[in-house]
Amino acid sequence: MPLPEGIGIVDTMIGFPAEDFAMYDFIREQLKDPSAKFDFPVEYMFKQVPKELYGSHNDPVGLTLNEMDKYGIEIGVIGAGGEVSQKALKSHPDRFVAMGQVDPNKGMEGIRDMVRQHEEFGVRAFGAFNAGYNPQVGISDAKMYPIYAKCVELDVPIFSCAGVPGPRFPMWPQKVELIDQVMYDFPELVFVTRHGCEPWEDLAVKLMLKWPNLYYSTTAFAPKFYPKAIVDYANSRGADKVLYGGYFPMGLSLDRIMSDMQQLPLKDDVWPKFLSENARKLLKLQH
Repeated sequence: MPLPEGIGIVDTMIGFPAEDFAMYDFIREQLKDPSAKFDFPVEYMFKQVPKELYGSHNDPVGLTLNEMDKYGIEIGVIGAGGEVSQKALKSHPDRFVAMGQVDPNKGMEGIRDMVRQHEEFGVRAFGAFNAGYNPQVGISDAKMYPIYAKCVELDVPIFSCAGVPGPRFPMWPQKVELIDQVMYDFPELVFVTRHGCEPWEDLAVKLMLKWPNLYYSTTAFAPKFYPKAIVDYANSRGADKVLYGGYFPMGLSLDRIMSDMQQLPLKDDVWPKFLSENARKLLKLQH
């Protein structure tokens, strides 16, 4: 069924074309196979990565805003780090909201940095990439618990990559089963999975049925490849639990995402929740 108009989409993962691909150096440092030479460490997974955008624009914020406007994306969730993102947050506070980053290997320094990001940029959430930390840290590792506690204290959700990671390093930190213990120990924590939860998407659905504060965002997937279990769940008991998230300009163009979106078989009453309302509720955004 066609994508409805006038929803005021919230994209829970969007960014800006950079000068180069140095932002992925932290991933390449851990890779041991030839993929370490890729510009984009997971480009083997994606067709038509929009690499032509990198290093070719004097106004990356304007470029992203134009893409957002083309497809009715009202608000984009961006990282709080880097000069370009901080400029966007300052210049367009009505269009961009900040997501902070966490590093469990930094101990209390990392916790204090969470507070600084919250105070300086008004971050609405924090993002975690457990397989990407060096050294890696599991979702339910003790090093993560002060981070979860601080998220509860600051009353913001954590968006955490879950499932087999795209970069070619070990997957054990992101096994979906690890989320179960975290939700048990932190019933107040709002936990949103990112990047698919594959191949444990059925388990992700089961855990979302079990835990009221566990959610799923569709980041890093073209809608054509959203897991069937997630689409079925969104169309039934999970209408309030699944949030749209893109992957522009990292691995997908908005042209590709929104073209695929036209064929996504969501029910009429699910579209507004998926594209906007669920994210607005979790991020405390006014409509």
